[in-house]
Amino acid sequence: MRIYILGICGTFMASLALLARAAGHEVSGVDAGIYPPMSDLLAREGIAVDEGYARDLPRPLPDLVLIGNALSRGNPLVEAVLRQGLPYRSGAEWLAQEILQGRWVLAVAGTHGKSSTSAMLAWILEYAGLNPSFLVGAELRNFANSARLSESPFFVIEADEYDTAFFDKRAKFVHYRPRTLILNNLEYDHADIYPDLAAIETQFHHLLRTVPDNGLVIRPREDAALERVWQRGHWTPGLSFADPDGWQVRPENAEASAFSVWEGKEQRGAWAWSLMGEFNGQNALAAMLAARHAGVPLPTSCAALAEFRGLRRRLELRGERRGVAVYDDFAHHPTAIAKTLAALRARVGSNKRILAVLEPRSNTMKLGVHKDTLGPSLAVADAVYLYAPAELGWDPVLPEGGRSYRDLEALVADLCRDAKSGDQILVMSNGAFGGIHERLLQALERVP
Repeated sequence: MRIYILGICGTFMASLALLARAAGHEVSGVDAGIYPPMSDLLAREGIAVDEGYARDLPRPLPDLVLIGNALSRGNPLVEAVLRQGLPYRSGAEWLAQEILQGRWVLAVAGTHGKSSTSAMLAWILEYAGLNPSFLVGAELRNFANSARLSESPFFVIEADEYDTAFFDKRAKFVHYRPRTLILNNLEYDHADIYPDLAAIETQFHHLLRTVPDNGLVIRPREDAALERVWQRGHWTPGLSFADPDGWQVRPENAEASAFSVWEGKEQRGAWAWSLMGEFNGQNALAAMLAARHAGVPLPTSCAALAEFRGLRRRLELRGERRGVAVYDDFAHHPTAIAKTLAALRARVGSNKRILAVLEPRSNTMKLGVHKDTLGPSLAVADAVYLYAPAELGWDPVLPEGGRSYRDLEALVADLCRDAKSGDQILVMSNGAFGGIHERLLQALERVP
């Protein structure tokens, strides 16, 4: 079957393209504003990508068109598909019907940590010899690609609450019907789709309704929004973590790169790894408990985590010049920003400065939903540089001394002038941010 994907460079759709090709289909696609890492992934895998939607559909016409949720009515190719009566589906629907049917789906949902927890879970199952299929919306350091199709009954998926397509406004994860479900956390996000937190809670309850009574729902003990979702009705056994009386992890060093695992008063395991931050330990515990549901013993999970190498763009060190380290992180919500900064502070201590650089790029950020909580989330940083182009439409309130820039070149120039040996530059964005990481590293080299 010839499958043509509209919006193929999104993290979900690019991964879907790999699965479709692995399933034996001829796959190509189109997108606009193409940039790494997904463009590199598709090029590396030899999947053809057309750039720009102002074009005709390929000839011969595709047998099926998969339409990403970033596309809407008025897009030239969407209109062409509808006008010509071509078969089309959302990516989530196709995945559920053609790939997930009959498999043991282990899904990871929540506002934060979905990609990391999914990657940890996939790696634990791989280490245990279960050869899982998976789809994760990020680049995984323990695997060659962000998605894989195997003969295993187990399929790990990052379960996103964003809407499915212009013709299906349910959350994507409603299609997946997991047997094992991790609910990491729940906060207000996706303000372009949902009017308030209650609307997102409704979608999470729809997801809860799809988990069978022989499944398992894993969730933190203290999360008010998830507790409300749970109390609306549940039909599946639940298991809590981050629970002082139950399953919990305890950091064993200041930078939270080593943990012990406890069930009540009994220690069940321990591991150390290259990652940092207590939030990563909590993600790992959720992954271990999900793997345990699939039959993987805790000691095996701990051994696997010791060899887990993380994801691209999660406190990733991109380089060091003149003693200045430049990190890249995907954080784009105040909670994630605060936790990422706290993790880096724990690692480098109080004697090194952290210079935080942020692009408010997510749709929720652009709408100004987090403008009052953004400043406090950056409090740990010694200096803040915010890229706020004129089209942002709102004036951010930053910590004292924080600076806002309309021009990216001016931001890079000031940052390079201010940076001193020993400083840690943490760049946070959920996009390419104009290639700022390489621009910073090159500019730092030129500073006398």
